[in-house]
Amino acid sequence: MKRREFITLLGGAVAAWPLAARAQQPERMRRIGVLMAYTETNSPAQRLLVVFREALAKLGWIEGRNLRIDYRWATTDPKLIEQSAKELVALSPDLILSSSSPTTAALQRETRSIPIIFAIVVDPVGQGFIASLAKPGGNITGFINLETSITGKFVELLKEIAPSVSRAAIFFNPATAPYFEMYLAPFKAAASSFGVEAIVAAIRDMAELDVFAKELAQKPNGGLIVMPDSFSNARSAEIAALATRHGLPAVASVRQFAEAGGLLSFGSETSDNYRRAANYVDRILKGEKPSDLPAQFPVKFELVINLKAAKALGLNVPWQLQQRADEVIE
Repeated sequence: MKRREFITLLGGAVAAWPLAARAQQPERMRRIGVLMAYTETNSPAQRLLVVFREALAKLGWIEGRNLRIDYRWATTDPKLIEQSAKELVALSPDLILSSSSPTTAALQRETRSIPIIFAIVVDPVGQGFIASLAKPGGNITGFINLETSITGKFVELLKEIAPSVSRAAIFFNPATAPYFEMYLAPFKAAASSFGVEAIVAAIRDMAELDVFAKELAQKPNGGLIVMPDSFSNARSAEIAALATRHGLPAVASVRQFAEAGGLLSFGSETSDNYRRAANYVDRILKGEKPSDLPAQFPVKFELVINLKAAKALGLNVPWQLQQRADEVIE
């Protein structure tokens, strides 16, 4: 080979090295935090995160390849939620996914710059998380769980599946449902329209709820309504068992309540909120601002009826109601 040809080939190879090196470099790793108001052993909560990760993967975000996710399982303990929020913010992630109103409030206190996406929140404007649904205006946006009118629907469903109910009790944990007043007006209005006595109870733990349910069951024709609340969502199986133990027909908003043995659930499809949250993660990681992403209402709802629970309570579920259900658990 002539000297000039050799130098030309060598120069071309050297020029190609940076291109080859760049092609082999790993993708930039992005980092997000996830703050969950559940225990790590909570199966429904784990399933929600499976849906979230699968949706991210379809958008090209693969955990361990170009995405790192830091999880904190804070339960519904206010102190642990506060501590977990501080820990996640200290990691300086690109954004944080929040599972509830209490976790979102804690994160908001810790940062006004890191983007926060809430997956399940009631009335984010009223709680001060965002300025408006169309234009959140700050570092927070996300997905709304339910409209407050749903408690009126709960009363209607309770009367339909258990016509003898003449007293309906709704309970909430004030520490995890600071918005509870918004749910009470439609509940009381519906109870009045059906000639049902409306009972309201603030409870702070399962021991208090057990005492309350026992007292409610001492008189006939009582029914129980579970207000949407991270406290009760995380304890669906326990509350379903408690209602069965005291012989109370009960209605809740999350399907895991009916799956765990509760009589009936009606509410938004929570997993769909997590699926849509992944889309907002993608958009923010690609440069959009949470202040420009509107907070969205749920688009999918589901009615689940547990016939085994109905039989244990001596109830005959109307065929029309079974026909309307998205799932009937035999």
